[in-house]
Amino acid sequence: MGEPTRAWPADTLARVPFWVYQDEANYQTELRRIFEGPIWSYLCLESDVAAPGEFRTTFVGEMPVIVVRGQDGVVHAFENRCAHRGALIALDDAGRVKNTFQCVYHAWTYDLRGNLIGIAFEKGSNGRGGMPADFCKADHGPRKLRTTTLCGLVFGTLAPDTPPIETYLGDEILGRLRRVMAKPVTVLGRFTQALPNNWKLYIENVKDTYHASLLHAFFGTFRITRLTQGGGVLVSPDGGHHASYTIGIPEDARSAAYREQGIRSELEGFRLADAQLLDSVDEFADGIQLQILTVFPNLVIQQVQNSLAVRQVLPKGVGAMDLNWTYIGFADGPAGYVAMEDGCVGGFVQRGAAAASDEVSVVNMGGEGTDSMDTRATEASVRGFWKAYRRYMGC
Repeated sequence: MGEPTRAWPADTLARVPFWVYQDEANYQTELRRIFEGPIWSYLCLESDVAAPGEFRTTFVGEMPVIVVRGQDGVVHAFENRCAHRGALIALDDAGRVKNTFQCVYHAWTYDLRGNLIGIAFEKGSNGRGGMPADFCKADHGPRKLRTTTLCGLVFGTLAPDTPPIETYLGDEILGRLRRVMAKPVTVLGRFTQALPNNWKLYIENVKDTYHASLLHAFFGTFRITRLTQGGGVLVSPDGGHHASYTIGIPEDARSAAYREQGIRSELEGFRLADAQLLDSVDEFADGIQLQILTVFPNLVIQQVQNSLAVRQVLPKGVGAMDLNWTYIGFADGPAGYVAMEDGCVGGFVQRGAAAASDEVSVVNMGGEGTDSMDTRATEASVRGFWKAYRRYMGC
């Protein structure tokens, strides 16, 4: 499993050591204890594997994975690694097969459950060569994941003791997920951001409700989310999952709090050529105009007015990650302006703390706990992430 090589500097969730974003041994331990441990990793949308034989390739941590719908209608997932010499079994991001996958290197063949079922020239050629007579295909094959589906999302785990997904999320976060993923969805578009920072910096960023209207001029100027509006943060009891939400209130239209503090995210000269872009419909009938929800360790679901997206966080080393965006709409109707800024600030921290491995970041907004709060001027959900992280990592 690997062991953490450095000690946490203090017994508080409000101080985070910068080495946690920099240490290679710690990163390798994360891959084993978290991503390959008793957690549910988001894999893909159910609509990506809607029909038997439809597949999508993805990752759990750094482990390549194939997700495929079986002929039995069940979603299966297994390591995208040939048992022979370790080559990728499936090379495409997505596609459809009939009943099998075949490795391009030496033509070893696998069924839709990931079982090795065929070896090219297993008995040799012209009576010579081939595999040993006692070679058992059932004893060889890629690792298999347990899968579960919820609200059109597919999750996978390598651990036998990961609890049911509903238990894993808890009632409040489950309710918020069901709220926004209430109907079948269709994919509007996909793209990947390659970000120059540790994966945890991005997770912190989306849990950090304090920054949203301070960094993003679009949010602040057009009053999509501001700390002077209503809303709050829900944090799961184990700390790992969260939902932050904004509710517009009439008083905010008159608030000058951002201008009085000289905050750059409210720009008087920032205008849209067509203000109708900001028109929205309260599809959920609850007044929430923005919700960001995370599922530990790698899933983000956004609702920014009527814009819906699923984000998948994939670690790519100590100082790099991929962020897979899938914009979605409801199948019976429709579903930014801030993605670039969030992509930049993680790199700013990675660079800024490069020589500060013995120093700590300060995560004190809203106190030191992880309780849900009826304000977004808090870092409770960031502290919640570290609460869950330290439990899985044993540090």
